[in-house]
Amino acid sequence: MRPARLEDVDPAEFDGVLIPGGHGPMQDLAVNADVAHVLAALLPDESKVVASLCHGPASFFSAGDPEGGWLFKGRRLTAFTDEQEQQVGLAQNALWLLEERLRGAGAEYSSGPAWGPYVVVDGNLITGQNPASGEQAAEALLKALAERG
Repeated sequence: MRPARLEDVDPAEFDGVLIPGGHGPMQDLAVNADVAHVLAALLPDESKVVASLCHGPASFFSAGDPEGGWLFKGRRLTAFTDEQEQQVGLAQNALWLLEERLRGAGAEYSSGPAWGPYVVVDGNLITGQNPASGEQAAEALLKALAERG
């Protein structure tokens, strides 16, 4: 089996999506039209699940709603904190900081202590703050998929 190209994916064929972290999403996925298509198809459908971890929510910036607004405005979520970015020494080299930009775009951002696990579930949206949140985010994703299955 070969990986599918994102532009060839039909979101209707999936029960959910998990967008992992790392700085890649901040560079590539925050402006990716194919990711926007997937998110715009899944998030408004309460029978589907959108999950993301660490820097993955940067991909959310690509997704607009039918009225021309941001699809995630007003949604409760978490992501890698600006404090954590400063602690790893990468904040000064970043073009923008994720927490600051999520808040500015209208997300209801919250976080736990730096480097500790912290997960936010807002309906069919599941986000984890950092790598330490991976296990709890995965458990929340599996639970949400089972409830919808």
